[in-house]
Amino acid sequence: MEAFPRHVSPRPHGLAAPHLGLRPNMPGAVGHDSLTRPQGQAGGPPHDKLDPFARKMSIALLPHHPHTQGSSRFNIKKPPPDYKALPLLKDASAGEKPALFLKKIDQACFVFDFDDPMSDIKSKEIKRAALNEIVEHITTAKGALTEPVYSELIRMVRVNAFRTLPPSDAPEFDPDEDEPPVEATWPHLELVYMALLRFLECQELQTTLAKRFIDQSFVLNVLELFDSEDPRERDMLKTILHRIYGKFLGLRAYIRKQINNIFLRFVYETEKFNGVAELLEILGSIINGFALPLKTEHKQFLLKVLLPLHKTKALMHYQAQLAYCIVQFLEKDPALTEPVISGMLKYWPKTNSPKEVMFLGELEEILDIVDPAQFTKFQEQLFKQLAKCVSSPHFQVAERALYFWNNEYVVSLIEENSEVAIPLMFDALYRISKEHWNKTIVALVYNVLKTMMSINSKLFDDLTNSYKADKQKEKKKEQDREELWKQLDRLKLEFDAKLGQGTSQATGTGVPSVGPSQQKTS
Repeated sequence: MEAFPRHVSPRPHGLAAPHLGLRPNMPGAVGHDSLTRPQGQAGGPPHDKLDPFARKMSIALLPHHPHTQGSSRFNIKKPPPDYKALPLLKDASAGEKPALFLKKIDQACFVFDFDDPMSDIKSKEIKRAALNEIVEHITTAKGALTEPVYSELIRMVRVNAFRTLPPSDAPEFDPDEDEPPVEATWPHLELVYMALLRFLECQELQTTLAKRFIDQSFVLNVLELFDSEDPRERDMLKTILHRIYGKFLGLRAYIRKQINNIFLRFVYETEKFNGVAELLEILGSIINGFALPLKTEHKQFLLKVLLPLHKTKALMHYQAQLAYCIVQFLEKDPALTEPVISGMLKYWPKTNSPKEVMFLGELEEILDIVDPAQFTKFQEQLFKQLAKCVSSPHFQVAERALYFWNNEYVVSLIEENSEVAIPLMFDALYRISKEHWNKTIVALVYNVLKTMMSINSKLFDDLTNSYKADKQKEKKKEQDREELWKQLDRLKLEFDAKLGQGTSQATGTGVPSVGPSQQKTS
């Protein structure tokens, strides 16, 4: 398998404002007490002397609170009173090392409370030193992985790492502005993960023996930990899961199935899972190793699981990794290009401009590797959508769509299919060149029109003449409509005049009009 692909997750250009709230005891806040106190009493100025800007100033001066360190541990297992440092492994004889190593592992199975940094300081340091020795012994010592070590090491991992993650206390977390929450137990947890990773990478590892302990239950617990808020933990878990996938062939289908379930739950139920980007990175490496032809289950995974990931609000956090996975699929099987493009157009954002820019970037990545024969199957719906994007009043969307003409391969595809592509885009481009509010967009549109002219000048002239003729027809139709309304106004005036003239003639015949009182008398 290849190493993990490196991605830079796109971020929005704007910075989200922090959520600010006022409590009744804050300066400038209007609480229940101020509303019920009669005017003139002590405790505040009269209503007619209140400063109208006091509330605004108090909002501006509120401090921004970064995320604090916290522990997700609830099952604290305190050590016994006789918990003390054991002899160093390097000082022990060869015969004593196996038993001492097991004691070191058992010593690391006690979990401390990190919410109180001043508690059990000495015991925490003893455990940290023991974990360091465990990592070093697995890495360097020959014959370190005896049969009892397998069960004890996995037990240590379960006790230290596997836990129920608490709900997030930062529902509006912004990675561009807020510091990510960190796990307080990380000084010990990192070494536990490192020991597991060295165990999985050890050349002496016997998978037939290890699979008794690293089973489906173990994998499921590892996958659940990807929802951790600490990015360091998710990054370490990513490497561990990748090693498990490579070493244990019998668990591969189960891992893919559980990732499938996590994504479906994320898309259709919760839209909350912190490790989507890391799982997609693992999948990128897995997809790269798929044999050809692709199995039906793999194609269904692409169309039914990966494509719907485009519809979530959190797309910006994993869009680069998702695009890499989709491109890997299309490089394996170009025939999937048409359903992928159709799926993206189905989930195309209508009112989210930053998300639309991300869609355009991903679309260009797909077009970079598309087969010309496949391009003809979806070119019509593609250029209809590009015409809409170019016409967008949001200049970043229009700019990103016009940048497609800076891509030489995309321009070559347009040149080969100019009879279809240019007519679909021409009207929108010509109209924008006359009407768009942004000068940069107008300049880009002129460059695109020049490119179209160089590709097929005769078609360009025909489309220009046709556009002008259509405009003249629209103008003539508008004039006819205005003239029709004027005629209707004249007819109404004539009718009103005749109606008034007939009424005056009827009253001029000398016939007395009968009032209400006369009607009652008669």
